[in-house]
Amino acid sequence: MNKTIRRASVFALLLVFALLIRATWVQFYEGRALADDNDNRRGAIKTYAAPLGNIIVAGRAVTGSAATTGSDLEYRRTYTDGELYAAVTGYASQSYAPTQLEGIYADLLNGTDSRLTTAMDTVTGRRADPGNVITTIDPDVQKAAYDALGDTKGAAVAIDPSTGRILAVVSTPSYDPSSLTDADSAGTAWKKLTSDEDKPLTNRALRQPLPPGSTFKLVVAAAALEDGLYASVDEKTDSPDPYTLPGTTTVLKNENTSAPCEDASIRVALQYSCNNVFAHMAVQLGQDTVKAMAEKFGFNDETQDVPVRAYPSVYPSGMDESSTALTGIGQYDVTATPLQMAMVSAAISNGGELVSPHMVAQITDGGGDVLENYDDEASTTRIVSSGTAEQLRSAMRTVVEKGTGTNALIDGVTVGGKTGTAQHGENNSKTPYAWFTSYGEADGEQVAVAVVVEQSDAARSEVSGNGLAAPVAKAMMQAALSG
Repeated sequence: MNKTIRRASVFALLLVFALLIRATWVQFYEGRALADDNDNRRGAIKTYAAPLGNIIVAGRAVTGSAATTGSDLEYRRTYTDGELYAAVTGYASQSYAPTQLEGIYADLLNGTDSRLTTAMDTVTGRRADPGNVITTIDPDVQKAAYDALGDTKGAAVAIDPSTGRILAVVSTPSYDPSSLTDADSAGTAWKKLTSDEDKPLTNRALRQPLPPGSTFKLVVAAAALEDGLYASVDEKTDSPDPYTLPGTTTVLKNENTSAPCEDASIRVALQYSCNNVFAHMAVQLGQDTVKAMAEKFGFNDETQDVPVRAYPSVYPSGMDESSTALTGIGQYDVTATPLQMAMVSAAISNGGELVSPHMVAQITDGGGDVLENYDDEASTTRIVSSGTAEQLRSAMRTVVEKGTGTNALIDGVTVGGKTGTAQHGENNSKTPYAWFTSYGEADGEQVAVAVVVEQSDAARSEVSGNGLAAPVAKAMMQAALSG
């Protein structure tokens, strides 16, 4: 063999080796990225080649699958009472990435979760039967919240304080997930939903922290009692009225100018929602002490999974005393989700202990065998002493029985709560947010609820936690404790 032929052969062999290396690289290293690419239709074809598993509420599937015609995607997702449960289920779409429980448990629901696969499935290449997600949602509480919120823009969360089970997650306005499931029509629905200024796709219950207003006073009161600044909710506080924010000439006003807020006890200050008391109290405690208590309740936690990742509620740092004073009434840069404020009431209701909130009880395989039990995995954390919790419960009952929260009264039920009206917009130029957080007890059962109404048809002068949010909480507590 002459030199020219030999060189040509070596060059051809190198090209073959390069091709083999490139093919191996694409297949084994870039293959996963290509498979996961949104433009790769094979993933959707595989996902929708068979019916999906279901999301279950109180023993009833609120999801389903329907056969398609004239498409390489053989099935599409369906929803029962889709708008009612959208904040729980999210959506599984042939065109868009799944969200909420549909997204978190996508592998379980489409049968590709490794826990569902048997040795025979591996040999034959058969896809395993899909699993199911069993939620903690109480359909009566969910519907009570949805109906009570009605046409308002708002959200509500209910928790069983003793178990951490989330009984309701509602966000309004809602949307029908079914409108996004079919590839042929999803684009039109998506454009309409994403251009809606009310943002129906936003889960306000878990993912839209807002200023909590006076509901945050419960956190400040807890810090004052735990820190020893005051020994009792009935001890008089050192609270000038009017109160001038430190280092400024700004006088902090109380909504009720005739309320007995000067040197008022914590009980009276919660009853009348005295701004001067809690603003001054926050300054006395210092931002670090208030922040530490807020974080015990769950503020500033960026890994709050229920199992949907909730956006963190925030208590800020690096403030001067005037800003610290404003945080004492749930303003400045303090933000909270309804989930977070429900957690505050849940811990107080449960003797000072917070059981980790969760809205999935179990996940099962296609035969009903439990793969994971989240009820058993719920952790319990001591937030405040049982004595502090009892004092706060007593003061919250005063708020409902003869204070700013009387619209939450329920015959035969022990109810405690705290109203809140938070400023919205520059110089409070927009309609304020109306809040209510509460607990209810009857016949050994408990429930903790938080509600926020962002926007309603009520006149600005009629916007209050008691007027707008407390009736929603009342309806939810009645539904939860009706048994």
